[in-house]
Amino acid sequence: MARGGRIARRGFLIGSAAVAGGVAFGVWHLSRPPENPLRARAGTSLNPFLIIDSAGVTLVSGRSEMGQGVHTTLAALLAEELDLPWASVRIIHGPASAAYHNAALAEMALPVADYGESALRDRAAGALGAISQVFAVQITGGSTSIRDGFETLRRAGASAREALKMAAAERMGVPVETLRTEDGAVVGRDGRRLDYTALAEAAAAIPAPQVAPRPAADWRLLGRSLPRTDMVAKATGTATFGIDIRLPGMKFATVRMNPRLGGAMNGFDPAPALAMPGVERVIDLGTGIAVVARNTWAAMRAAEAVEIDWGPAPYPETTEAIFARIAEAFAGRRNSRLRNDGNAARALSDAADVIEAEYRLPFLAHATPEPMTATARYTGDALELWSPSQAPLVQARGAAAAVGLDPAQVTVHTPFLGGGFGRRLESDFSTLAARVARQMPGTPVQVTWSRAEDLTHDFYRPGMIARMRGAVQGGSAVALEAKIAAPSVAHQAVSRLTGVRAVGPDKGAVEGAFDQPYAIPNYRVEGYLADLDIPLGFWRSVGYSHNGFIHESFIDELAHAAGRDPLDFRLDLIRPESAIAANVLDQVARMSDWRGARPAGTGRGVAFCWSYGTPVAQAIEVEDDGGRIRIARAWIACDLGRALDPGIVQAQMESGLIFGLSAAVLGEITFAGGEVQERDLSQYEGLRIAAVPRIETRILQVQDRLGGAGEPGTPPAAPALANAIFDLTGRRLRTLPLSREIDFVL
Repeated sequence: MARGGRIARRGFLIGSAAVAGGVAFGVWHLSRPPENPLRARAGTSLNPFLIIDSAGVTLVSGRSEMGQGVHTTLAALLAEELDLPWASVRIIHGPASAAYHNAALAEMALPVADYGESALRDRAAGALGAISQVFAVQITGGSTSIRDGFETLRRAGASAREALKMAAAERMGVPVETLRTEDGAVVGRDGRRLDYTALAEAAAAIPAPQVAPRPAADWRLLGRSLPRTDMVAKATGTATFGIDIRLPGMKFATVRMNPRLGGAMNGFDPAPALAMPGVERVIDLGTGIAVVARNTWAAMRAAEAVEIDWGPAPYPETTEAIFARIAEAFAGRRNSRLRNDGNAARALSDAADVIEAEYRLPFLAHATPEPMTATARYTGDALELWSPSQAPLVQARGAAAAVGLDPAQVTVHTPFLGGGFGRRLESDFSTLAARVARQMPGTPVQVTWSRAEDLTHDFYRPGMIARMRGAVQGGSAVALEAKIAAPSVAHQAVSRLTGVRAVGPDKGAVEGAFDQPYAIPNYRVEGYLADLDIPLGFWRSVGYSHNGFIHESFIDELAHAAGRDPLDFRLDLIRPESAIAANVLDQVARMSDWRGARPAGTGRGVAFCWSYGTPVAQAIEVEDDGGRIRIARAWIACDLGRALDPGIVQAQMESGLIFGLSAAVLGEITFAGGEVQERDLSQYEGLRIAAVPRIETRILQVQDRLGGAGEPGTPPAAPALANAIFDLTGRRLRTLPLSREIDFVL
């Protein structure tokens, strides 16, 4: 399969034209260097998603492939409408352009619950989707790639198909309704065939027809598990990740920055590094240094040898002091109250017994398998950037500002990403590569971070504290109050990614708590923002990742206080709010035989979270293994509305579960002397294969809306595990990571 490659310049210039797509999505003229496959040609209209040239059909994706399988399903969306052999569709990542704005991601900014449906909500979401183009939100994240591309690519493909038929009708001299398409060609009733490549130029000149995509009943590809487009290259070692980029004359570099994040560099002595073999330069970056050498290993060894005088951190120096600052936020001004049903204060005041609990969750790093890396070539009036990123326009803007260019002078190439999880939304690694390249005009330079730099200069998931109160009566919850304090990811990250200052209620700080379908009559959720200068960023499932643990652990506490089975307790509260959510809980109960007999020495826990458009229920079984805890089995039920590729959905749900379990058991970033203490993967581990439970996954397709897959598997994992440990041991654990208190079989 010819996938993931670049369109040859010769193939594009000789006989090729891009086919125009749906008018609703605009026709873009992108003038870029010749290597860019969307280089505008005189008199040619370009659909930003589709190129037909002498080599065939190419999907130009605006979304990054970072292991989640998105390119496979995006190709199927296009091939479905174009009647193409699916394996023939080539895929490349598009340039940095607002043409690839992510409307679905912008729609998620609404501070409302996913499970609620209303015409007003849909209109507001549509308006935000349009705004995403204005702010050029070209981002892969938020489990939105397929949600955003579902209509866009099918309509682009359908429109292109009809334009090709119209061009063929003109050439054959027959009515267009007598023609059909199959296997990349237009076919007449008399058997005459014209390949798309022969019709592309004429079709591009036809005003794009408005055509509704085909109904699901006619799908050939969608709804099936297809072979992953990236697997062969990755399995054979031929895939090109950011760290694999090689260019003629390339130099290799690394960086070393102040370990007290945001602190100054008072001075440094480069002599020890310059005396080492293979080292060519030590560059002053202001707040750190870069070492350029003949290979990456030499650069990393030399960077550690440089003697540097670092300034202090702009935040408290220890983990304890940082959490004391977070706790102070409760005494400050409330940032949000996004749920305030009934009168929680009165209900709690009137309750005979109030259940109270405080939860604490640590800072977490992303720890992507591929450390931060980018390659840059600066020529004085242009910059070329090879950046494995989730946000090409963000990289272009950041790198341009760093070297004094306009973003239009920056060309961004996006290779495979060795994991993202939200970390590669940031532009710091590209910006530093651009700054190093500026010191070496005309020379491509690859800047790769050591694992120590990668872990100690992340944009972390914030640490947070939650204070919960609740009351039960007659076997059900009658009141729940959540007060959640954390530094704000949105207030930092939104301005970095969009240039727009985030104001107002921070939805992300309380998502997973205020927006869950529980019919508790007195239900209040408040957010408090701590003032801390620690760099923060989006981490897989963002606020749902910590609030899922808090909310579902506390719901479990209320269930036990009411003397109820935790799953039945949840069902009674959820059914009045959402039959769809209740259905996934029912399914996970059946899968796990929840109400059946359980072996001695085992415990089971359940948790539910609706995030990124998808309700997910998980049950986990743990075993006592000679006094240690083994995570033995896990069951997942989810409802995405449509599982466009069940195999990929299953992989994402299960990887999300494992990601969440890894953080719950082991994940923690700590501070001492203002410095992050976890400097390598032996200090910041994930679960190894032997510690991963046997997993069974059931994918439902009941709800009307299309849900996300990449992140919703993460939030229920930690609470389901903690609830299972309580079931087995009677110990209620409210602080992560759980390995502080539990000896796991790892």
